[in-house]
Amino acid sequence: MDSELPVIKINNLNFSYHNNVVLESVNLEIRKGELASIVGPNGGGKTTLLKLILGLLQPNSGNVEVFGLPPEKARQRIGYMPQHAQLDPQFPISVLDVVLMGQIERCDRGFFGGFPSQVKITAQDSLAEVGLGDLSRKSFNELSGGQRQRVLIARALCSEPELLLLDEPTSNIDPRSEENLYETLTKLNQHMTILLVSHDLGFVSQVVKSVICVNRQVIIHPTSQINGTIIKEIYGGDFNLVRHDHRCDHTGHSHHDPFSNNQ
Repeated sequence: MDSELPVIKINNLNFSYHNNVVLESVNLEIRKGELASIVGPNGGGKTTLLKLILGLLQPNSGNVEVFGLPPEKARQRIGYMPQHAQLDPQFPISVLDVVLMGQIERCDRGFFGGFPSQVKITAQDSLAEVGLGDLSRKSFNELSGGQRQRVLIARALCSEPELLLLDEPTSNIDPRSEENLYETLTKLNQHMTILLVSHDLGFVSQVVKSVICVNRQVIIHPTSQINGTIIKEIYGGDFNLVRHDHRCDHTGHSHHDPFSNNQ
């Protein structure tokens, strides 16, 4: 049955840009209901891995399955928030219009042909899910950075996905907005699988159940093993890390005593 399959399954994947190896020998499974984070240095292959899962890139060897299908055939079951939203801040577009973009592929008439009333209800519900239901008529360029991030998540939710992929959702937002985002993702994870890319290890430690370290190769570390030495191997430098409960492999692992490890 579909529910018994991994949501994401990657086997022996290798990928290169113009003979420059980005990912090699990658094996990864994400199960239904996971809330996992991809961490690693710039250029380590994090965004590339998301694009392979979306089917926007093809591996040189190995394979990717999403819901047991090739990614391009599962794409309508995936919501995606890219790292950089290509929206001109001066373009006069409302918050609701931005969210409705998540339904363009499902509407025969397209964005400028108008949307059925049910689609607009779905968009409004998506805004409510991220706590911005009262801002639908507001201009997108009037929002704070944190509010814009949540609107873009609502755009991904508008397609009613079973899998949500977020690329750097905490970039350029303040601590209060980050806390709101943490609460939003925790709530969404009750009914969908979530995979996010983040550099923010403090945020990751609060919200995720699995930590996927990507730096050319992919390793899932038990939280209890993430220490200064491993962080240096991943990032080539020192970071602050706060740890909370995590599930980190197929047999399960939990760490019930959060603590701070300041390197």
